[in-house]
Amino acid sequence: MTEAIPLGILAVVLAWPVPVALARARWALRMPALAMLCWQAIAVAGGLSMIAALWYLSRGAAVLLALHLLLNLGLTTLGAMRQRRRHLQLVELLSTPMPDRPGTRLIENEAPVAYCLPGAPRSVTVLSDGLLRLLTEDELAAVVAHERAHVTQHHHIVLIAFKAWRTALPWFPIASRAEDAVALLVELLADDDARQVVSDDVLASAVTAVAGADAASVASRVARLTA
Repeated sequence: MTEAIPLGILAVVLAWPVPVALARARWALRMPALAMLCWQAIAVAGGLSMIAALWYLSRGAAVLLALHLLLNLGLTTLGAMRQRRRHLQLVELLSTPMPDRPGTRLIENEAPVAYCLPGAPRSVTVLSDGLLRLLTEDELAAVVAHERAHVTQHHHIVLIAFKAWRTALPWFPIASRAEDAVALLVELLADDDARQVVSDDVLASAVTAVAGADAASVASRVARLTA
């Protein structure tokens, strides 16, 4: 019973003050890779400390919580995989390959659209003709590099894990805050890849032109590039 006290305290600290402080930290925008590691560590350590604290109080409750978290992760992963497969089928049906861009398909859409679908044996990059008309060649290179970075850095896996955490613990406010923070961090990490291809000014211009993300996220990304 006494072993549960420090574990319970650790679980509470990792469930509220630590992630709140991290979500507000300005340094996270400058060092997104480190911030991402911190969020992952908080999620893993927080979950394990909750299960361990319950283990000393009620082993049955600890097992139920562990199964609940794992089952939610499995269901969320399977759901995302099914959705990706359906999406890929629609893309192949409604788009045409771009001969000058291997692994890229073009859809007829006036809106500026760009994204990458992870897959085997290779990912597929999807662009709209509206995007091609809107951006310069350098801006287009920045957008493509950004979207492909999401796949090469496996951001979809990270986002699935935090979405599962949020779904498993809907009453847990910090789970929602963590998912939102991680969603911004993956954008910053993809921006860092694009910065290896084009200048910060070009990338900021492309982000502003496309502006399909959340307004606060776009503002944070542009401010970071133009600081």
